[in-house]
Amino acid sequence: MPKSTALPKEKKLTVLCRIEPGCLGPDGLDHIADFCRFANQELKQVDSNFIIWLPLPRYDKSLAEMQYSVNQKQLSHDKAAQYLDHFGCDLDDFEEHFHEKLSVMIDEFLAKINH
Repeated sequence: MPKSTALPKEKKLTVLCRIEPGCLGPDGLDHIADFCRFANQELKQVDSNFIIWLPLPRYDKSLAEMQYSVNQKQLSHDKAAQYLDHFGCDLDDFEEHFHEKLSVMIDEFLAKINH
């Protein structure tokens, strides 16, 4: 992912990512809030020069898994793709990169709580 000077907060892309409790196993509902706090800390180091990560539990499946906004103004999928293109990122690659990171964070979190 690109390295550049950090943007001011109001110009950063906020990525709201709703995470299914089930991804943490059968008792995921008991751990999802703690996992989202853990993920928030871990994601602070990922593309923080132009991204604000907002991992939240996905209790309502009718809501989108990923939602993008800038300065509290929601962006369509196309507008989010244009924004990321400005930083040399493809939206599909960006989401794939996030899901890979999410998988690693889930493994780390589960290892932590199972000890």
